[in-house]
Amino acid sequence: MIFRARQFEFRFPRPALVMGIVNVTPDSFSDGGQFHDANAAVTHALKLIQQGAEILDIGGESTRPGATPVSEQEELDRVISVIAKLATQTQIPLSIDTMKISVAREAIMAGASIVNDIGANRTDDSMWRLVAETKAGYVAMHMQGLPQTMQAHPVYDDVVREVTEFFQNRMQRLSTLGVAAEQVVFDVGIGFGKTLEHNLQLLAGMRHFKTLNRPVLLGVSRKSFIGALTGANVTERLPGSLACTCLALEAGVQIIRTHDVAETVQAVRVAEAVLERQK
Repeated sequence: MIFRARQFEFRFPRPALVMGIVNVTPDSFSDGGQFHDANAAVTHALKLIQQGAEILDIGGESTRPGATPVSEQEELDRVISVIAKLATQTQIPLSIDTMKISVAREAIMAGASIVNDIGANRTDDSMWRLVAETKAGYVAMHMQGLPQTMQAHPVYDDVVREVTEFFQNRMQRLSTLGVAAEQVVFDVGIGFGKTLEHNLQLLAGMRHFKTLNRPVLLGVSRKSFIGALTGANVTERLPGSLACTCLALEAGVQIIRTHDVAETVQAVRVAEAVLERQK
């Protein structure tokens, strides 16, 4: 299985990729305001690479439940200079975490090679045409609703089946528009329009998504369901995040998105060493 993102290529099976999160925002749920300044964001991103990140995911709009949307220009002002600076200082793929087509386009022009789209439930096809045109990698994330409303009352009959069907539908639509399967990664969207029980069912069913024959990305870092289970506040959720990560590796997940790169890389490599000896 191959994942291609412009000039980058990853062939699986291989060690799991760790994607480091760079939030250039004042209001993200976990680290909002810490790296709002472009120079601070670049310094943080370079530190994540030193810690073992093989992809950087740069975002300029918080997508926490109930977050207030920002304007297109504000998002551009936050992320483009960061991506442009990193593109001259790094040799790894840069991902733009955005729902806005114009932001994705400008980010790709500045040096990004992946679009991480939490709005893959969109009906308009402009983002997908951009991905086809630029040959960028595309992370299609499942979300029920929008960030402002997604946690109001999420309902599923069978969350694993319904998320699988969503991915199958997205793959068909992407293919029709000229996006190659090798450009696509799926993200089940933990915490995006899901209750605690839905999140746990998805994590328990991760092995099922191997049938889609595409890499799967998991983002559980510091998320609220861990707090709901354990009572831990957002700064105390690393152990729960790592527990989910190690279970996901056993289920075949290939990409882990995290705030805590050094700790996650260590956990991933140890888990992989053990799993290799189970074969």
